[in-house]
Parts: sequence; structure tokens; C-alpha cells
Amino acid sequence: MSDINTGIKRRTFVSALSATAIPAAITGAPAFAQSGTITLKWANNIPVTHPSNIRIKEATDAIRQETGGKVDIQIFPNNQLGGDTDMLSQVRSGAIDIFPLSGLILQTLVPLAGINGLAFAFKDYPTVWAAMDGDLGVYIRAQIAKVNLHTFDKILDNGFRNTTSSTKPIVTAEDLRGFKIRVPISPLWTSMFKAFGSAPTGINFAEVYSALQTKVVEGQENPLAIIEIAKLYEVQKFCSMTGHMWDGQWILANGKRWASLPADVQGVINKHVNTAVVKQRDDIRRLNTDLETQLKAKGMIFNYPEVTSFRDALSKAGFYQEWRAKFGDEAMSKLEKYTGRLA
Repeated sequence: MSDINTGIKRRTFVSALSATAIPAAITGAPAFAQSGTITLKWANNIPVTHPSNIRIKEATDAIRQETGGKVDIQIFPNNQLGGDTDMLSQVRSGAIDIFPLSGLILQTLVPLAGINGLAFAFKDYPTVWAAMDGDLGVYIRAQIAKVNLHTFDKILDNGFRNTTSSTKPIVTAEDLRGFKIRVPISPLWTSMFKAFGSAPTGINFAEVYSALQTKVVEGQENPLAIIEIAKLYEVQKFCSMTGHMWDGQWILANGKRWASLPADVQGVINKHVNTAVVKQRDDIRRLNTDLETQLKAKGMIFNYPEVTSFRDALSKAGFYQEWRAKFGDEAMSKLEKYTGRLA
């Protein structure tokens, strides 16, 4: 008799369990529709008016709408949660969930992440996107994953970088000798300007304006969009269009937090973030065509150096040889598949 009762109880339990599972299976309701609100913190170092923040705000609004408000990504722009190195620590610890960062600054944690910043590697945007959306990007993301950071497929455009100064135009590599320049806290940036004979100082972006204003450094280097939005033209007179490196921002997420999200939530976030990145890239491309005129109107004096002297100076100083040894032949072959052989 006890065996019969046990069997009945088991069948009853299984039936009850099946009954709770059937509605979700039948309706195909996504996981976010069955759970509480998922709140994520997205922090960055960029002013709120930069195309990156405008497009990511569009993406977070679309994610919130598609999930019926169940996924809420809150944006903290313009270094509200700290400088680059501090926010990198926070995304690793989980205090921040998502954080876009230059690969050259990430290089302090993932050495290979800075490879796209090798001086004068990329000649134009088609070459950049072929590499970063292709085999080189896949290779870099695999290295980043080893430190428990999830990297979104597409990298934001931060632009080709140019050199500004409060004291003189940079016309040839010789003008950089002894030049006191702010660089991001990155081994490759520091190495490059030391190869020019400059005096580079690593300073977080949040402190750049004041460092230029107080003459701690004479100059800095950044894409035109950053020079304009951060009002660096107020403390810099000359803009030399050196175009010495291309830089982008990988969108990083805390690996554990990302892995904890339901697959359909990941899918919705991926879809809208990747769409936003493609739009942001086009924004930067179009913006750069107008910014030179705007910055000239605000008093900046532009010049257009011939890059040969800069490349020659780096080659003679052993810059490319040094970084080929550091990055390794496999990584360099991934880069040179798109750029051609770097001296």
C-alpha cells in the first residue's frame, strides 16, 4: 500500500512541476519577461555630447523598450565614476558592469590589446575596420577574455590621433625632441614618444585640461572630436595633423556579470549595442570633416606634417623592432595582414 501511495505522490509532483513549465514553453516568453528588473551600470570617460554617448543612450533606450523595462542600463559619462584606470578596476571587480576603454590603456592588463595603436600602422578607415572587425579583432578579444572580461564584437571609433601644443607647431619629428606631452597611461604611448625623444607624462583624461592649463605639459594628442568636445582649444594653440595612430574603445563587460545574464538578454543587448557602434563610427567620420573648420574658427592654427620623418625616427630608435618582440610574430602577422609590413 505504501508503494502505491509513493507512486501516486511522485506522479502528482511530476504533474505539478510540468504544469509550471508548460506556460513558458508554450508562449516562448523570454527570460527577462519572467524575472525582475536587471539593472546594469555603464560608465565611460567621454563627455555626454560625444557621439559615443549619444548613440549608446539610443541603444539603452531601445533595450529598455524591447524588454518592457526589464533591462535598465544606466549611463555614467564623463568620468563620473573615476578615471580610466580606476574604472578598469571597477569593471573587473563588478562595481561597474560595462565600460568602453581604449585598447592602449587596457594594454596595462592585456598587453596585446594595444597592437592597433602601433604608430602609422593604418592608412585609412577601410583598413581599420577590415582588421578590427576581422581576424585581428577576434584575436585581441580572445586575449581579453583570459582576464575574465567580456568584449563586445565591435569596437567604437575614437579616431586618428593628432598632436596639439601651446608652444609651437609640430612639423617634423625633431620638433618632438624634449617636448613635454601628456599621454594616456599606456606602455605603447610612452614608448612611442620616448622614441621621438619627447618627455611623455602619463595622465588620466579627467586631468588633461588642467595639466595643459597649468603648463605641467606643453601638449597632448587626441582625435579632433575629443579636442573640440573637451574644449582643449582653450588651452592649446596649434594642432598638427600627425595622424600618428588610430585608436578605438573596446566595450568591456564584467565577465561574471555578463555570463549571469539570460541568453536572450545578452542577445537584445548585443543587437542594440552593435547597431549603436556602427552608427557611432559613421558619426565620427562625418564629424571629422567639419571639426577642422570649427576649431580654426575657435583660434587653433593647423599644419599638415609629412609623416616620413616621424616613421624614420621611430625605425631608427628601434620602436617597431621592440614592439614586434613584445607582441610576438603571430600577433604581428594578424596586424600586417591588413597593414602590410611595418618597418
